[in-house]
Amino acid sequence: MTTQIEHANGHGPDAPTTDLEGAPANGARDRPRLVPWPLREPVDAEPADAVEVDQADEDERDDELGEPVDLVPLLPEPIRAPRRFVVRHVRHVALGTRVYAGRRRDARSTARHERMIRLAEAAGDHASALEWETRAAAFRKERHARRMALLRAPVYAARAVIYTASTLAGALIALGLVLAVTSGKPAESTAPLQVAFRVVWWICWAVDVAWRPALVAAPVLILASLWTLGRAHAPLDPVLYAEGGDGDGRELVPDESAILTALRHLGIGPLDKAVKAGWQPRWLLGAVEDGAGWHAQLMLPQGVSVEMINRRKNLLASNLLRKPIEVWPSEPDNKPGVLDLWVAHPGTLTGPVPPWPLLKTGTADYFKGVPVAVTLRGEAIRAGLMAKNYMIGGIMGTGKSSATRAIVLGAALDPLVEIEVYVMAYNADYDLMRPRLSVLVKGDEDEDVEKALKALRRLRSEVTRRGQLLEEAGELKLTRELAARDKRMRPRVVVFDECHELFMHKTYGAEAAELAEKVMKKARKTGITLVWVTVSPAKDSIPKEVTRNTSNRVAFAVGDHYANDGLLGTGKHRSGITATTLNPSTDIGTSVTVGFTANPFDIARWQYLSDDDVPAIIDRACKARAGIERTALDQAPTVVVDHLADVLAVLGDEPRMRTTVVLQRLASLRPEVYEGWSGERLKAVLIDADPELEPHKSNGNPVVDAAKLRAVLGRRDDEPSDRVDDDQAEDDGEFE
Repeated sequence: MTTQIEHANGHGPDAPTTDLEGAPANGARDRPRLVPWPLREPVDAEPADAVEVDQADEDERDDELGEPVDLVPLLPEPIRAPRRFVVRHVRHVALGTRVYAGRRRDARSTARHERMIRLAEAAGDHASALEWETRAAAFRKERHARRMALLRAPVYAARAVIYTASTLAGALIALGLVLAVTSGKPAESTAPLQVAFRVVWWICWAVDVAWRPALVAAPVLILASLWTLGRAHAPLDPVLYAEGGDGDGRELVPDESAILTALRHLGIGPLDKAVKAGWQPRWLLGAVEDGAGWHAQLMLPQGVSVEMINRRKNLLASNLLRKPIEVWPSEPDNKPGVLDLWVAHPGTLTGPVPPWPLLKTGTADYFKGVPVAVTLRGEAIRAGLMAKNYMIGGIMGTGKSSATRAIVLGAALDPLVEIEVYVMAYNADYDLMRPRLSVLVKGDEDEDVEKALKALRRLRSEVTRRGQLLEEAGELKLTRELAARDKRMRPRVVVFDECHELFMHKTYGAEAAELAEKVMKKARKTGITLVWVTVSPAKDSIPKEVTRNTSNRVAFAVGDHYANDGLLGTGKHRSGITATTLNPSTDIGTSVTVGFTANPFDIARWQYLSDDDVPAIIDRACKARAGIERTALDQAPTVVVDHLADVLAVLGDEPRMRTTVVLQRLASLRPEVYEGWSGERLKAVLIDADPELEPHKSNGNPVVDAAKLRAVLGRRDDEPSDRVDDDQAEDDGEFE
């Protein structure tokens, strides 16, 4: 039989062995030295100078002895089972005692405050540290007051006993006198006192009978309470709860020990080096049960990043006995260098998703959001609509349409909401919702894409008009009361499905990207929500500024980190927020979401609404919308804008002017119309009015000629026309 030498630094096999001089005994070997179990009485050690230790011979003998042998598995089961039983229950009592002692220490001292102060200082949260320090000072003051009260308590208690006894005795005597006078028998005057003495006697008898059983039962009850408390906090240990002894000792419960063991077996060089150098783990948050999993935060050693751990996420999941999707290591935004680890219970993703709360009854509120999904923790996720925009993407068939359907149907159940859908493909995903939609455009032809572009132009103008209406109403942002009072301020949800067809269009793509960015930046307070849906989330198909200005992002299974960052934002894959580990075949309806809650990200399981469910929901939505009052205020009158007259007005007395200056002055003259115009659009408007108005070059810069413009306007005045400018119709919100 052999045994292992315990190392002084507590790291066991991870610490290198040393010789008598403190140098490594064998640099190529990192397992501890093995010594034979003593089989005889040790002899007196000879002086150090009398024996020359041959380290190489000792190492050779150690190799011949082999690895230590664990004899516990060789014991028969009748011996091992009672041992497990005793160890298990003793451990529960010991753990319960430790937990109770910790709670008492926290309740009677400032230990909890000091612990929270250290955590806040480590996280750099000085405001929280100051708050906990203030709480600690208040606790000390209250504790001092309680202790002073306890010192005075015996005096107060003695006074209370005397006063109570005197009052009770006087009452009994008075009652006896009343009875004696009433009955005419003087002996009745002592009856109340006799009854009181009898009651006291019975109480003393009950105490005399009960104190012995209570004294015997008290230790049993205390042990049972400690056992229950310890059992509730004890992690599952296969060695104690099962046959045990086989395997590598891994546990299903990812406590601190299991997490550290899993990290040490990732094969990360800097981490292995830190462990061998004596790295002491610093937990900002110990492993605690959080919903349907476990949550922990660990400060990593120098030279180790969360990105390194994410590169080995599959191995980390295997070490923790989980699937890759059930393990989520990330780095908090406000805690660099900290590993934020959430590990789901095994099989969490296989259970059914709760039904949609609005499936059978109920209405929604655009300003409060709609239920759409649940997290792995089992928490409901609400999709906010007011001041929100959405980017939804992933591989085909992974759940994009289901997510969009949940959002649109939720919005449809608010009777105030106007919904427009532009699908740049031929599919029937929204056909069942047609009765509730204000606009439904389908197709990938140029004219279909152009309709989506015109919708963005109208939205750009509408954002400006809504801003003016908010200012007139004295509101900072749209409210439900204002939306119900003024039909011009109805909330709008606009869906652009297969939006990559719009942004990648050779003719309309650049303008669409520019308009989308402008609308998203200004629409936050005006009640306009844009939903972008794509199967191709790449940097070329989704403009970076559109992704950057999107508040809520949804990534179903994607093929690579380029698509992941195109949906969730640059750098998300490196920080561990990635949908590349989702399996498009098995993780249908599961996505990585950003922006829905205060968490850096969430794993959302979207609630499924089938084609059989949609008609009843739409019918309910249409009935609710039919009874809404929507005509409290009249629409603002349409203002006819003459683009050529506006250009001439900004030219003034100048014979010619650079187009960039013309655009600036036009934006100042009518921001609701001209803001966001490009040089190409100004050129197109001028050429459409008359080809000779095309800007020409002067000193290398395109300019507008005032003389030509006056000539064209003069000819137009001589030839009246009732033609309506197409661009003006777009700006005024007229569409088919």
